[in-house]
Amino acid sequence: METMNAYLKRASQELILLLKQSPPVIALLLALLTIPLNYAVNSIAIGVFVVTTLFFAKKSNFRLDKNLLLVVILFLLMSLSLLWTADFEASIKALSKELPLLIFGLSFMTFPTFDSSKKQFVLKYYSFGMFFYLLYFLIKAGMRYAVTFDSSVFFYHELVTDDLNAIHVSVYMVVAFFYFYSKKAKSRIDLIVSLLFVIFIFLLSSKNIIIVFMGLLLAFELFYSKAKLNWKKIVLCLLILGSILILFSSKIKERFLVEWNANTIANTSTATTGQTHVVSAYEAWTKEKFNQNDYFPGTAFRVYQMRIFKEMLKEDAIFFTGYGLNASDFKIKEKGKEHTVFSGDATHDGYQNKNFHNQYIQIFAETGIIGLLLLVLIVSLNLRNALKSKDFVAISFSVLMISLFLTESFLSRQRGVVFFAILFCVFNTQSIVKPITKQ
Repeated sequence: METMNAYLKRASQELILLLKQSPPVIALLLALLTIPLNYAVNSIAIGVFVVTTLFFAKKSNFRLDKNLLLVVILFLLMSLSLLWTADFEASIKALSKELPLLIFGLSFMTFPTFDSSKKQFVLKYYSFGMFFYLLYFLIKAGMRYAVTFDSSVFFYHELVTDDLNAIHVSVYMVVAFFYFYSKKAKSRIDLIVSLLFVIFIFLLSSKNIIIVFMGLLLAFELFYSKAKLNWKKIVLCLLILGSILILFSSKIKERFLVEWNANTIANTSTATTGQTHVVSAYEAWTKEKFNQNDYFPGTAFRVYQMRIFKEMLKEDAIFFTGYGLNASDFKIKEKGKEHTVFSGDATHDGYQNKNFHNQYIQIFAETGIIGLLLLVLIVSLNLRNALKSKDFVAISFSVLMISLFLTESFLSRQRGVVFFAILFCVFNTQSIVKPITKQ
């Protein structure tokens, strides 16, 4: 108890000191910590950040940062698409969600200094904030289980709600995990917190994130960790244990098995679950017409979305301009009718109402090849600067974004845009893109 009180006292002193020295950084942290909350709450936090930044901004502090300028240009390109959009109302509505790219990009250019100490401050309290969210979701799931005795409340979207999205929350948690785990001198509390993050990430059951997370953890132990060999062996054992958890936890295993069974050679055309036909990736790419009982697992669905985008490129002159920001939905619906995919019922949305679930394709479809090249440049720069800084939290963020953009249209949601915009600016401000020593 005394240790906790001492820590809280130090934390409050640190927060008060920075509040006096740099209020915009506190407002930035507030915007980051409210991402998992209601959209309105996060919007208010962003508004507080804007007002605070403008109030303390000085003309003499403003500088052009070529790294941050890239996300500003991405927003300007999205805005420019209003000139040719196929759905002006949808584009103007979506543009407000993309505003954080402009807001945080420009705001960081007005900060008098954003050095490594401020970066570590933001990451520290962001990571502790994610840990408290973790505890909240686990306690909430435990209370639901006590009433329903349904173990599904501990897994995937059930654990954090569909609106929050388990895949997105997994990303938030992995970044926070590596803050604690990559410390040079880890306390017992750091190790316990890290272990809870590992358990929570597996419970969230995102196949892509689990695989990337295990790869990142292995890479850290092999190339970045200064721990003794015995400790490395322990971590490798934990990775094996995690793999066993996937095999023996029915809920997690089920999500991996659906993909495996649908795409093995023996099941490419016959995989079924009851009366529902499970579509393989091969079928998703080649089959002309589908049935209403055809189910697309994650991989097959994304292959289908790639396939229909390829068809769009052939049918419409969108290579250089795209359809406009958030203006490709009508074409996805047309393709859904053409290929007769499941169109929805009273309880389930149809496949034709879903976006591309691939940020690279999404940006290509909306802003053309220039938008795609700009996004590739942004994520490449993000990775290069992360490797240059030798900060594994930054490396984990950059690798997660590259992989996540392959399976999710992450920047089509407010939470995704805010998370990416803030952390991109935190890790890529020119004044801190250099090797650092983690305290």
